[in-house]
Amino acid sequence: MQMKIWITAVVIAGSGLAALAHSGATGVMKERMDAMGEMGDAMKSLTPMMRGQTAYDPDVVRNAADTMVRHAGTQMTELFPEGSNGAPSEALDAIWEDWEEFAALAEALRTSAEGMKLAADNGLAGPGEMPGSGMMGTDQGMMGTGQNMMGGGQGMMGTGQGMMSGAPGQMMTTEMLAEMPVNAGFMAVTQTCSACHQKFRAEDN
Repeated sequence: MQMKIWITAVVIAGSGLAALAHSGATGVMKERMDAMGEMGDAMKSLTPMMRGQTAYDPDVVRNAADTMVRHAGTQMTELFPEGSNGAPSEALDAIWEDWEEFAALAEALRTSAEGMKLAADNGLAGPGEMPGSGMMGTDQGMMGTGQNMMGGGQGMMGTGQGMMSGAPGQMMTTEMLAEMPVNAGFMAVTQTCSACHQKFRAEDN
């Protein structure tokens, strides 16, 4: 159930941003909307496999991960110069008010996507193989009020530290994700996207 909620939230957000890219945006605003749309499409391509609805294909995972990496880290933050908010952008002022956290999330996305790519040949986790709530969070923490997920700017996604690890101050690294079933990297990507949207993207009307 958790996986379905996270996937749906990320895919819907990505699809919405892609649509906005054709509603009057120009320049860097359109560039970042297009990038978000590409990432949304990449995650959408993985959804059936992660749900076990289609055959697993590591090449599809690697292609999707490459798309995420291409738009993560500094490639993402460079698309958010100060003063580039306002309609039709859904970027909140919080991005520039808490730039350090935003940049940490962009870097966490790169780390997670790289880990997912390296784990592509590991395949999906079998029943009971994925870590429990200590690593991946809970329904309330992820998609409930958002308070547990963001932790007031600390915790799972607050500073880019402790993400997914279950250990305070320890970030789930690319190397760690590379040794795990690909589900772990995928969930790390979706959690990072959801955390960023929660704090830095305006809600749809």
